[in-house]
Amino acid sequence: MCSFKILGFVLLLILTPYVQSTEQKQIHVNTVEKFVAAFNAQDSDAMASLVADDIEWLSIVSNEISVDAKGKTNLVDSMNAYFKSCPTCRSELSEMVSTASRVSAVEVASWQGKSGARSQRAISVYEFSGGLIKRVYYFSAEK
Repeated sequence: MCSFKILGFVLLLILTPYVQSTEQKQIHVNTVEKFVAAFNAQDSDAMASLVADDIEWLSIVSNEISVDAKGKTNLVDSMNAYFKSCPTCRSELSEMVSTASRVSAVEVASWQGKSGARSQRAISVYEFSGGLIKRVYYFSAEK
């Protein structure tokens, strides 16, 4: 009987980090879902509540990386300008994968163009620190 208790204790020690890691991954996925929902609602303040003060939004096109926003205030200003220029823009998450500190997703962007509904797929990676989005890597849509 004592050996079963020891075995149970050892299994608990082994599995606890896995369970905590799995829970953290799900928390990160939920945060990204809330972030995209705030984007779709065009609520830059709600987006800002999910990011670190020193957030960086990086766009990657071919072999070039540009910093589209650096800092929470800059992100809010950038998003407000974007929403004004594209009031019909929305994003849908698909094919999400999570690690301990990152969430990767295929994002399907859609909007109303002059010739009708448009959409494109791109890849995004959300990096976390302290439970908040620290960095977003946005890989441009493929043509």
